[in-house]
Amino acid sequence: MSWTRFFRQIAAPVAALACALGMSGCQFESAHAEEDQTPDQSATEPQPENPLLIENDSQLRDTYPGERYELHFTARGGVPVLHWRMEKGALPPGMQLEDNGLLHGAAERTGEFQFTVSLIDSGKPQQAAQKVFVIRVRSGMTLNWKAPARVNGNRIDGSVEVSNLTPDDIDLTFIVLAVASNGRATAIGYQHFSLKRGTPAKELPFGETLPRGGYVVHVDAVGEVASKKLIYHERMQTPGPLQVTVGP
Repeated sequence: MSWTRFFRQIAAPVAALACALGMSGCQFESAHAEEDQTPDQSATEPQPENPLLIENDSQLRDTYPGERYELHFTARGGVPVLHWRMEKGALPPGMQLEDNGLLHGAAERTGEFQFTVSLIDSGKPQQAAQKVFVIRVRSGMTLNWKAPARVNGNRIDGSVEVSNLTPDDIDLTFIVLAVASNGRATAIGYQHFSLKRGTPAKELPFGETLPRGGYVVHVDAVGEVASKKLIYHERMQTPGPLQVTVGP
């Protein structure tokens, strides 16, 4: 047995006896206790010098069905090459995320889509990051009430607003039908024209004299971009029958 090991084995009993006799030897135990409690600095994991972060805002640029969409996810830090992938959630149908961080495609339907993107670098050890994103697919052509359909004597009148937020001119057909309780439909509005690109809100009035009875008003707007084989269709109707009580 070495002398160092021998003294360590007898140090604790000697120190305890010294404290019991009121001798200064009890300081020996305190000194060694503090030495034993010193944290092992070598066990602390070093923090990465260049932490990996995804830079894109959580709310991505809006799109609409049929629009060609491209967006590059970007990151700060880490060790190239970076690898991107979908972690959970769902992209709009018709869009996909590549390993290099390119989100591209053309959305097939409207809606709000939330998904999580994950990222790993090529360091050793690897760093990883995740972030939740939202993308809204809006209708490129919208249809809203301007003056909701109403009874005016023996007429039903109203107007709507139609918009074209796409980069294309849309060949638009607009038709309004008043459908009686017996199923008979009467056209009370019709237009066919080119709805210019970037039109924020164009008012389209409608109205016609009708016989007495109850009518549900149906409004349809169908737009076509023939060069891209795109069709837009928006529809509205009154929540219940409108009663025309004046007339023959």
